Amino acid sequence: MSDFIDFRARGRAALLAGGATHDSPMVEGARRWGAAAVFRPSGEVLDRLAALAGTVEAPGHWVHGRRTLHLTLRSLEPYRERIPAGDPLRVVYRDALAEAVEGLAPARVRLAGVSPHPGGVVACGHPEDDTLVTLWKRFAHAMESRGVLDLEHGRVRDRWYVSIVHFAGPLTDPRRIVAWCDAHADVDIGLAELDTAEIVQFVLTGTGIQVKALEEARLA
Repeated sequence: MSDFIDFRARGRAALLAGGATHDSPMVEGARRWGAAAVFRPSGEVLDRLAALAGTVEAPGHWVHGRRTLHLTLRSLEPYRERIPAGDPLRVVYRDALAEAVEGLAPARVRLAGVSPHPGGVVACGHPEDDTLVTLWKRFAHAMESRGVLDLEHGRVRDRWYVSIVHFAGPLTDPRRIVAWCDAHADVDIGLAELDTAEIVQFVLTGTGIQVKALEEARLA
């Protein structure tokens, strides 16, 4: 878990210093919460992850449940309320993802430990193979070959995680969140085998978010 030691320390310090940030409701064109390529854990790991998330005391914030827990592969575009079937960009995402996963086995990621950060709480992901990095690069190349760039714009993803909580308003009790994270800093959630990559859209329900699947591609 050494790759999260500094991340966790910075997150703790930010929350305790009053440096929490929070998400705003989705609006057309906003940079956050646009369509994305993601993996959603399943099976026993999802059971344990959802049970863990259910123990967080964060009233008023977006605590993610079974169908919203996800690991982001790439952020694709600013927020759009409608992404209908046949939408040109959606077609590119679908075809590029199908090309990118070809010949790849499921990604194996151990979820172990949690960490606070200024905008919420994450379960830390520790890849046991190179699949995520390979797919991340392949997907970008497949989109570029079709004339489309995503929101990453040169960002290199070198840390993988599943968000448990996103703060949806000012954080009134940061010490409680930090204490919960400290108590679960070494929790072993389990090994996730991620076999289905999805293009998804995020929908605000009023009290949280839903993850709406648009397209999917299965790893061999």
